Amino acid sequence: MISIAIDGPAGAGKSSICTRLAQELHYLHIDTGALYRAVGLAVLRQNKNPADPTDVLPLLQHIHIDLRFEAGEQRILLNGEDVSEAIRLPEASAAASAVSALPEVRAYLLEQQRSLARQYNVIMDGRDIGTVVLPQATIKIYLTAAPEERARRRYLELSAKPDCPPMDEILQDIIKRDEADRNRAVSPLRQAEDAVLVDTTQMDQQQVIDHLLGLCRERLGL
Repeated sequence: MISIAIDGPAGAGKSSICTRLAQELHYLHIDTGALYRAVGLAVLRQNKNPADPTDVLPLLQHIHIDLRFEAGEQRILLNGEDVSEAIRLPEASAAASAVSALPEVRAYLLEQQRSLARQYNVIMDGRDIGTVVLPQATIKIYLTAAPEERARRRYLELSAKPDCPPMDEILQDIIKRDEADRNRAVSPLRQAEDAVLVDTTQMDQQQVIDHLLGLCRERLGL
C-alpha cells in the first residue's frame, strides 16, 4: 500500500487540502487530528480535565471512535454519534492538544491509524505521521504557514458561526497550540528529516493543491 504522510501545525489547512488530494489520487484520507479531537470532546462532555491523566485514562475504555466515509469525506462517530462538526469548535481543538500529550491516548489511537494504512492507499495527516505513525511512508510532506496566516484562515472558516471568536483570540490559541505540540514529551511536532517542506503562507488553497499533486505524481511516477 502507498502512504502519504502530511504533518504540520494547527491551522495549516492539512485536513481540507488532504481531502482534495485524496479525491484527485483516489486514496483514502485519514485525518488523525480528528481522532484526538473526538477523544478531547468526549472528555469535555464528561466535565473532566483533558490535561489530567487521572481524569482522561479511565474514560478511554468508554470512548469508541469510528470512521465513516461519505463520497470520500471522512466523518467521525463518537459512540455512534456523528461529531464531525462538533470537534471543529475551538474548545475541542484545545482539548485535543491536551489529550494528545498523554502517551496512553497516543497508544490507544496508534494501531488504529497504522491498521488503516495497511489496508488502503492513504493520505494521512497529523502532527507525527512521518516521524512516528508511518515512519516508512512513501512520501512525507511538512505543511506549514505563518501563525498570522493560519489564524486568518481559521477565522474565515469559523466566521459564519454565531459564536466565532475574534481573530486575536484565534491567533493566541494557535501560538499556544504550536508551543504545546512542539514541546510535549511524547511524539512532538517536528519535520521528519526526509519530509519535503511546503510553506503555504503566500499560496491560496488551489495553488497548494496543485503543488502537492505535482509533487506526489512525480514521486509516484504517475
